[in-house]
Amino acid sequence: MIYTKIFIESYGCSANHADAEVIAGLLKNAGYQIIQSPHNQDLNIIVSCCVKEATFQRMINRIKILAKSGKPLVVAGCMPATEANVISKINPNASLLGPNSLDQTVYAVKMALIRKKTINLKETYDYKLLKPRIKLNPIIGIVQIASGCLSACSFCQVRLARGRLKSLSSSDILNETDRLIKSGCKEIWLTSQDNGCYGKEIGSSISELLNKFSLIKPDIMVRVGMMNPMNIMHDIDNVVDAFTNEQFFKFIHLPLQSGSDRILNLMNRNYSCDDFKKIINKFRRKFPQITLSTDIIVGFPGETEEDFQETINILNDIKPDITNISRFSPRSGTKASKLTQLPNSVVKTRSSILHKIKVEIQLVKNSFWIGWQGKVLIDEKVRDAILGRNYAYKPIVLHSTNNLGDISYVKVISSTSNCLTGLLNPNTNIISQ
Repeated sequence: MIYTKIFIESYGCSANHADAEVIAGLLKNAGYQIIQSPHNQDLNIIVSCCVKEATFQRMINRIKILAKSGKPLVVAGCMPATEANVISKINPNASLLGPNSLDQTVYAVKMALIRKKTINLKETYDYKLLKPRIKLNPIIGIVQIASGCLSACSFCQVRLARGRLKSLSSSDILNETDRLIKSGCKEIWLTSQDNGCYGKEIGSSISELLNKFSLIKPDIMVRVGMMNPMNIMHDIDNVVDAFTNEQFFKFIHLPLQSGSDRILNLMNRNYSCDDFKKIINKFRRKFPQITLSTDIIVGFPGETEEDFQETINILNDIKPDITNISRFSPRSGTKASKLTQLPNSVVKTRSSILHKIKVEIQLVKNSFWIGWQGKVLIDEKVRDAILGRNYAYKPIVLHSTNNLGDISYVKVISSTSNCLTGLLNPNTNIISQ
């Protein structure tokens, strides 16, 4: 039997990668062959991201390259919902598959293979869980707990693509988690556009959901994805208490975006810098070594030198373990795109200054872990090494031949601004999972 070969590539957030896994699973179940490299394929699928200008330009370039292959193309992810005209200009024949329309995957591919373009942007949400999937990493299970969000940030295009909040039931979330664990997953990622607003439209909350994870197997580790401050600050004590479960990585992704309350107001973020610091302090009092990841947008329209200095001040104050810095880029359809933009030279200079500060902070934070000994879960292969995560989700590089899913006992011997390096502890055994 000759199988139709499909090549899929995905970009952006973990929700996008989860969508790619479902797309692959649905197509495999329908009899298609999923291949891992763009050679001799019959059709290409790109699960696109457009959250930043640099990413958006990369998507344009990838769509051009895939179009040149002459093979049918399906563009999925966020771009079809927000940049359909751009896609059509690059490749008028590309089919579109919206982020909330994955139930149309097989139909879209079937039509594309006979050179019939389809536009599938109708919102249906029942595909998110308990569907066939091909995992990108065999031991990491990505569980989408919701689609869309409740916020209206003036700079964000993703909310336009994924729509208003639609939380999935805790029973479906737990059943999906159990299914992924039975398939061999040792690490679960809870993801959505904003985990912090989970359940608000159905009378639940993220803290209530997290407390239910005490029911899963005790040897499984869970990473809680991004939570926006405005959506957890009124429930922060319950959220922090939920993190006492040893199965949760002591890791939080809490975007700040700016150290200036004036700019936060222009961004329509609905919290203050003091609110942000109070949330961080709550977590750190309970878990002193918790890993804090945050996001900063530099050069937002109207950002003055004083606003920028306030961002520097708060970074030096809270000292995040990870700071993701993005130069502001106007996204079509957003309020911020209509504001007067700062000169590129100013944004570039400020970004460089923040990057140096970020590296200095991360170097100091990671150096504190030198000499630490404990167990790590091996969850990734990187070139000629493997990567493990400890209880604080710190990445520890090991030059070893351990298998994905193993739990290894290590000692941290050095650090950089991005990771730690460890050696296997010869006095303990590897626990093969």
